Amino acid sequence: MTGTARVPRVSIGLPVYNGVDYVGQSLDALLGQSFEDLEVVVSSNASTDGTDDLVRDYAARDPRVRFERLSTNLGAAANHDVVLRRARGELFKWASADDLYATDLVEQCVRLLDDHPDAVLAHSWTAAVDESGAVVQAHEYPLLTNSRRPSRRFRSMLRDGDHMPGAIRSDDFYGLVRADVLRRVRPHDSFYRADHVFVSELVLQGRFVQVPDWLYFRRHHGGRLSHDEATVRSWCASLDPRRADRLRNPTARLVGEMFTGYLGAVQRSPISAAEKRACVRHLASWAASRAGRRLGGADPGVPADEYDVVPQRRDLASRVVAGQGVGP
Repeated sequence: MTGTARVPRVSIGLPVYNGVDYVGQSLDALLGQSFEDLEVVVSSNASTDGTDDLVRDYAARDPRVRFERLSTNLGAAANHDVVLRRARGELFKWASADDLYATDLVEQCVRLLDDHPDAVLAHSWTAAVDESGAVVQAHEYPLLTNSRRPSRRFRSMLRDGDHMPGAIRSDDFYGLVRADVLRRVRPHDSFYRADHVFVSELVLQGRFVQVPDWLYFRRHHGGRLSHDEATVRSWCASLDPRRADRLRNPTARLVGEMFTGYLGAVQRSPISAAEKRACVRHLASWAASRAGRRLGGADPGVPADEYDVVPQRRDLASRVVAGQGVGP
């Protein structure tokens, strides 16, 4: 693939803003994939650190890297859409400038989608790593997104895994997706939990399949958009700077749009009327349970510092990720 003009089968979109601390490690992991028929489309959201120069250096050395810089910061949601629109591949995955990827992640996900033509997304189990790349959490995938029933997949997306300790349950947003499916769903928005709504709309388009191994490593650090100390407003404003306006976007609106977003995802989905009704019932039950927990003063989630990892797995990322110093 390298050095040819042929359209790659896989496009990886990497939106970034001030990611100089980790983006080099992420690019090393992506460009070191065993599946080489890919491109990495990087869009800098008007970064002000050394991100742009670093990525330009990678692009000069590897023609699979395509780089552009936005003149103004559009927010993370719009930048995710930018890299998707620039992508050329049949299959697409978003990548975070913070994260690490096992050498065979893309290869195994491509194989799964080839083997399961009814599936729309393939991913692996997710582990959390700290600033140094040490694994601090590793759970098996807890969701039933491979069910044949769309309403069962939707319910599992809403509810399953809430009991699990630690920072993550799953991270299907960063899975490998059929690009034509991505382009027929509503783009990533900027209201509260917009990423959850987006993935829920995808799971109503078709099944998700999983590689039963930890091949994706989500990095947790204080500068990440989804860091635990982020407020509803700061999180939404990172997705779209216009959300910082309290008058136009009060918190009630940011949260309310989440519920209407879920409802719209169900209504637009290509499933039967009976399955849509089942999804709406699951959504209503879930919304009532969340409201009850908040009114009752219950903790809305498990603290992210309650990690759960087998000590022998702490060096897992260094053993399977390209550029981390130890070969697979």
